[in-house]
Amino acid sequence: MRQARRQGFTLMEILIAVSITALIGTSIGVAFNTTFATKETVEGTAERYRMLRVTMDRICREIAAAYVSDRYDSKRYRDAYDRPTNFVGQRDRLMFTSLAHQRLYADAKESDQMVVEYVVKTTTRKKPKADAPKVPWETGNDLMRREKVVLEERMERGGTEDVMFEDVKKIEFSYWNSEKKAWEDEWDTRRSEKKSILPTRVKVTLTALDEGGKERKYVTQTRVMLNTELQRYQ
Repeated sequence: MRQARRQGFTLMEILIAVSITALIGTSIGVAFNTTFATKETVEGTAERYRMLRVTMDRICREIAAAYVSDRYDSKRYRDAYDRPTNFVGQRDRLMFTSLAHQRLYADAKESDQMVVEYVVKTTTRKKPKADAPKVPWETGNDLMRREKVVLEERMERGGTEDVMFEDVKKIEFSYWNSEKKAWEDEWDTRRSEKKSILPTRVKVTLTALDEGGKERKYVTQTRVMLNTELQRYQ
């Protein structure tokens, strides 16, 4: 009787099968890595735009509640530069008193009033651990917000300063003069000609880096609700 012939794989067939399996596994791994990288990029971009919207909305809300008042002790504050409420706007910096302060703690000895200032500064910040095994710190231009909840002389002094938005190239403000029907680069209520009036609108232009490292401009406008001086009680 003839012996049955044994069936099996040759060494070459096994090597080809292993190579194909490894190729398929590598392709799946690359696809997963690409998907995760894309997911992180999309989430990072979405988070940055969300923070941008929050930043611009907050700036507009606080500028809309800007005000100046003559309800202060004229004997104590004799100089307009010492007056506790002012609106001091420049092309690249804005400092003013606002009624948009939010109290975060119960029974805090604070009111709705505050001094707030926006300016772009060069800061030093800590890198993410994955990006900085040897150099954990980096410098960059950030949009800073200073807030002072106790109104007193010299608005530019005191308060706390925090980063509003990172990787900002510059911020620009323009102020609408309703009488001249034109935008102006400065507005200072410490000067006699503008002591009792504020701009009716403020335009904010923020130039920041996008997810690809390119500069992009984001522009918005807000209306100042109280654009005339609050008068002293009669």
